Amino acid sequence: MGKLIFWVIIFLAGYIVIRVLSVGRARRQDPRFAPPRRPSARTKAEPMVRCAHCGVHLPRSDALLTNHHAWCSLEHAKLGPREQR
Repeated sequence: MGKLIFWVIIFLAGYIVIRVLSVGRARRQDPRFAPPRRPSARTKAEPMVRCAHCGVHLPRSDALLTNHHAWCSLEHAKLGPREQR
């Protein structure tokens, strides 16, 4: 009876080891479990500017820059700066 219990324990331990290794291999091949990418040179953060009319912050490359002010749209540039509260 002792030998049977010994072999059952050995079999279960082997089964568990094989399962853990196969799950780890499957995870490494699955793109959902890939480590996060480091930002490349193209995805560097750019300066943010504030619209002089509505106060919305937007990337400098998307803003209209005139008269030392940044605007989020042409309509807000036409309306001019709003007084700060």
